Amino acid sequence: MAKRDAPEINAGSMADIAFLLLIFFLVTTTMDVDTGISRKLPEKQPEDMPDPPKLKEKNVFVVTVNRNNDILVEGETFMTIDQIREEAKKFIDNGGGLGNPIDGAEPAECDWCEGSKDPASSDHPNKAIISLESDRGTSYGTYISVQNELVGAYTDLRNRLSEKMYGVSYTQMLKDQSNNPNNETLKERIKIIKGKYPQIISEAEPTK
Repeated sequence: MAKRDAPEINAGSMADIAFLLLIFFLVTTTMDVDTGISRKLPEKQPEDMPDPPKLKEKNVFVVTVNRNNDILVEGETFMTIDQIREEAKKFIDNGGGLGNPIDGAEPAECDWCEGSKDPASSDHPNKAIISLESDRGTSYGTYISVQNELVGAYTDLRNRLSEKMYGVSYTQMLKDQSNNPNNETLKERIKIIKGKYPQIISEAEPTK
């Protein structure tokens, strides 16, 4: 009796199929892009640099987020994320005293501020510092949300002043500048608004 050959599967095209699938997934897969908060880190300071000037406590707005995501303001008031922005705006826009000299001029009051001029709160937007303290156990979402509200406070104040001075919001001017980066007038106006409300946010090392 003649011996039959065992049937075989033709796998010659399997390599081609695998290669095509690889190309397909490489082309169609969406790669996640890392997002984060844009921050300019300070440069390394020389060892012989003099001590920084002492800050008045009233010019520092302390926001603390603990490991339970509780938000404590000024060490005494618990707040929700929705409340942070308005409180930060009141602090920045208070205008209770004289500011730091601008362009060599004498220290002056903030004549564009619309705050309550509470002597117990910040003197001037260029002296108002927001200090954000977090814990290593703080959730990323809460940390980002608080950051957004603090930055949003500056944006709201800049928008208000820009509309008052130029009839257009600061946010719109930024958009216009991105479309027309060579517009020197626009660039100068943005610089002025940022100078009126400089964004000063200090972040401490997270607690363990």
